[in-house]
Amino acid sequence: MQHDNLSTPWYKQFWAWFIIAILAFAVFIGLGLLFVATLNPDSLVRDNYYTEGKAINLYLGRDHMARDLGVGADFGIDEVTGDITLELQGDFVALPRSLTLDLISPAHASQDRAIILRQIRGNSYTGQLEQQIEGRRYIELSDPDKPGDKGWRLTGELNLVPGQRYQISAQ
Repeated sequence: MQHDNLSTPWYKQFWAWFIIAILAFAVFIGLGLLFVATLNPDSLVRDNYYTEGKAINLYLGRDHMARDLGVGADFGIDEVTGDITLELQGDFVALPRSLTLDLISPAHASQDRAIILRQIRGNSYTGQLEQQIEGRRYIELSDPDKPGDKGWRLTGELNLVPGQRYQISAQ
């Protein structure tokens, strides 16, 4: 009995190269995703969530202090110059010399901004925003000279639009 050796080598077969192409494509895509993931780490994950969870009591004390003092603020951001003007209300023994306004992005830590507002007269404060920002932000206003549970803070969530005035008050 004679066998006809008509089979071609494996490297000349279509299906062999089709399977190899699928595997090579999967490896290529996997390496690409790994490269993108290492360049753009997730900014929403906190490294020390336990310590931050314990700090909630400290933050609530600052919120209660703001409520007891009747703290409120009215502020606006100039759409051309980026100047922030703020009027502070409350039963203070002495008005703070400066305030810290934190504009926190809910999704990207790289877009968070902290602005120091200086007292210009009475209960009026001003500061400069270096870059125009728009959209949803968490707002935190506090006295930098009284950190921790000795101080107060106002918090809120706003949708920032250039040229508008905003109000936040103790809750």
